[in-house]
Amino acid sequence: MAAPAPQGQSQLQPAKVVTKTNPKDGLTYVWIPPGKFMMGCSPGDGDCDEDEKPAHEVTITKGFWMAQTLVTQVAYRRVVGSNPSFFHGDQRPVDRVSWEDAKAYCEAVGMRLPSEAEWEYAARANSSAARYGEADADTIAWYKANSYDRSHEVAQKQPNAWQLYDMLGNLWEWTSDWYNSDYVALRGGSWSTSAKNIRVSARAWDAPDHHRKFWGFRCAGE
Repeated sequence: MAAPAPQGQSQLQPAKVVTKTNPKDGLTYVWIPPGKFMMGCSPGDGDCDEDEKPAHEVTITKGFWMAQTLVTQVAYRRVVGSNPSFFHGDQRPVDRVSWEDAKAYCEAVGMRLPSEAEWEYAARANSSAARYGEADADTIAWYKANSYDRSHEVAQKQPNAWQLYDMLGNLWEWTSDWYNSDYVALRGGSWSTSAKNIRVSARAWDAPDHHRKFWGFRCAGE
């Protein structure tokens, strides 16, 4: 198991991507170094909704591990013993998982759901742009224009600078934060999302016990 990157390492140009395999689910996790970023509507992004404003500086004081991909169906079945997905395929992301299901899975593998701030920081990977630097939506994401109305196997599109796949598109991802008193926040867009919401600051929400074929997740941890 690889050791975390040194805390003093420059966050602007990480020397390398450090990874480890979680023996409980078999998935690869990437070390995300600490740092500061502007959370919310990206400069020049005209597609932002009001709940993405105003942009504000956030400090991630401690590095953390982030799953390199969405939780796959084979990993979910390995841990939970069942597969609730609408779309089937071992390397497709597990869908139709509620926030409660996702939280329980992450805890079972010794991890947790990421906060919204951690999720957006990891998705940006030191970019201030709306999508992984200058990459276009087709290059990095499965979304309404190219998905054929279904999810796809993970890690088929270009990753971001920290080698995280499908941070945009494929499935919306549950976070640990409540959008308001009734709903939990989701991030990243899905196979059914228009290009407008294939952006790192875009937000969605749902009740914690709802199961939908657009919702998935990935775990984070110390």
